[in-house]
Amino acid sequence: MSTQQTGSRATAPDIDEQIVTRRKGATSHARDFGPGFFVKLVLVAVVNALGVYGILAAAAVGSWGIVGFLVIALVLVDWVYFSRRMLPVKYLLPGLLFLLVYQLFVMAYTGYVAFTNYGDGHNSTKADAISAIQIQTERRVEGSPSYPLAVLEKGGVLAVAIVENDKAMVGTADQALAAVGGATVEAGRVTAVPGYTTLAFAQIAQRQDEITNLRVPVAADGSKGSLRTQDASTGYIYTPSTVYDAATDTFTDVVAGTVYKASAEGTFTAADGTTLNPGWRAGVGLKNFTTMFTDSRISGPFFNILAWTFAFAILSVATTFALGLFLAVTFNDPRVRYRRLYRSLLILPYAFPGFLAALVWRGMLNPRFGFVNEVLLRGTHVPWLTDPWLAKVSVLLVNLWLGFPYMFLICTGALQAIPGDVIESARMDGAGALRILRSMTLPLLMISVAPLLIASFAFNFNNFTLIYMLTGGGPNFAGSPIVVGHTDILISMVYSVAFEGGNKQYGLASAVSILIFVIVGTISWIGFRRTKTLEEL
Repeated sequence: MSTQQTGSRATAPDIDEQIVTRRKGATSHARDFGPGFFVKLVLVAVVNALGVYGILAAAAVGSWGIVGFLVIALVLVDWVYFSRRMLPVKYLLPGLLFLLVYQLFVMAYTGYVAFTNYGDGHNSTKADAISAIQIQTERRVEGSPSYPLAVLEKGGVLAVAIVENDKAMVGTADQALAAVGGATVEAGRVTAVPGYTTLAFAQIAQRQDEITNLRVPVAADGSKGSLRTQDASTGYIYTPSTVYDAATDTFTDVVAGTVYKASAEGTFTAADGTTLNPGWRAGVGLKNFTTMFTDSRISGPFFNILAWTFAFAILSVATTFALGLFLAVTFNDPRVRYRRLYRSLLILPYAFPGFLAALVWRGMLNPRFGFVNEVLLRGTHVPWLTDPWLAKVSVLLVNLWLGFPYMFLICTGALQAIPGDVIESARMDGAGALRILRSMTLPLLMISVAPLLIASFAFNFNNFTLIYMLTGGGPNFAGSPIVVGHTDILISMVYSVAFEGGNKQYGLASAVSILIFVIVGTISWIGFRRTKTLEEL
């Protein structure tokens, strides 16, 4: 019997040989020419097509970093999805690419911008700034005539044609106006020139920016100014009021004689502190960070916003947790009837989209037409959203309405996870309800709830949606150079500095973003370390 069993059993080397044989005969998942393979082939082809389009578009504007990334990404995609050894990686690659683009790159670029003066007036290169200053400081020559003008094109290059002294004159940005023969002139305006195409209205509209920026020298040496047009119909003679000297890297005002020197802060600055606009993007070191603390016009609102951000996050967590815990304990009592119904009703604010709820509350708290003042308070005028302190109270109350269902849910789940015999043993030992809650329920509850409270603090520290939709950050601080208000938190301040107001300062906004990252990261790290002590209970 044992001999038969031994003969019927496969030894380990036999099993290994069978596995190897099967693997050799098996078809790779990447090259199995079934329906799934062709679906994958189509999807990868679409990805490759989009990638090649992105490469061509990035190369056209000289973004070689993007070109390199897209090339590497396409090579990885093709290799992973058509390699027999990359089965696990094909599930990770999309997420890793998105993580690299939307998280790591954004963080790195924000860090770079925080140390620059990037913003309105400093959003391009020095060469672009010089060109813009030369154009902006040109002035029309007093008493110069206006010229009926035609816009022409030759080989993709724009040209203009005018009539002067009964002669047709044609010029481009690189060639001064010169007489041409064979041109057709009607009513003092050139309508056709041999070798050139006269642009129609639709073509002019498509190239409007190029035409308005076109400067055609009147003389070969540029001494007589340049011909420009703003409407592609009439041209005027302009001369520059400032002259750039590349050798000394300065602009000189030819009228007043003022010299503007290039500064390390990305501007051409005169001795009296006046500057020529625009400037260019340049590194400014820690200036954006020190400005928040040293510039009295910004530091005052900044410190107020910083203190309110901490107060808002802490009070939001405390109030929502307190109300959620109270309701969870109440409806965890088996003596309460219709508990399921009550629980379902209590989570409704959490199910409603937060930004819509904030807009609804904004309408209800309107001082003149809101439901709260007109109906509940019978016409009383209470400035819920326009008074600095009442606006903060309103923000906290609305956030309490939006946040307590979440705390109610997690506390209910944590309470139901506490062993009933532990609580029953405490009752048998004579402990009252408050003693059980303080000494038994809360310590056991905090083991599972504490990490969620830390996450809730981080969320409320960056709760941009509520602030933006409910108060818009207002009421605004008086006299501040940036558009920020009493209910702004740091993240909404970042938005205001970067995208609102007349002077957008991306460098300063990025510096505040880094500060937020450091604060939230540090508090979360400390909080999670402290929660480990709860596990020892």
